Amino acid sequence: MHIMTVCLGNVCRSPAAEAVLVRALDEAGIEGVSVSSAGTADYHVGERPNPASSAEGERRGYAFTTRGAQFGADDFDRADLVLAMDSSNEEDLLALARTPEEAARVVRLGAFAPDAGGGVRDVPDPWGRSREAFVAMYDQVEEAVAGLVAALREGRLEEVLTTQRARR
Repeated sequence: MHIMTVCLGNVCRSPAAEAVLVRALDEAGIEGVSVSSAGTADYHVGERPNPASSAEGERRGYAFTTRGAQFGADDFDRADLVLAMDSSNEEDLLALARTPEEAARVVRLGAFAPDAGGGVRDVPDPWGRSREAFVAMYDQVEEAVAGLVAALREGRLEEVLTTQRARR
């Protein structure tokens, strides 16, 4: 299985989600899952993660190995699950989907948050904001990733995806 995390520029939220998910999968002993990240825009292709994002992530013990990339329709050829950070990213990804099957792979990361029962939470973009915005972003990503890992471990991934598809 290959999971892609996607935000707008691929320098704040999606690299953070990638790093958090890689470690969470490893700690849970879930094998056979690879993770990458991309942005819906080409603003930061080839760049390292935002310094404020990577600083907060490194403070929490995460490693960052990727550079900014733009998500293209051909990324659906390798991604089994595409995690959008917010509704705008989700809309952009759905517009790139070439088939209903590809569109069905797109879900917001917030669908896995513990309080997602009342609706999916977007992960707000901390770009250009204070350190506290990056702290809050990591807190939210960690909660949602924990829910995703639990869904994978418990075999509930398709249940969550079906619920989210019905809300579109």
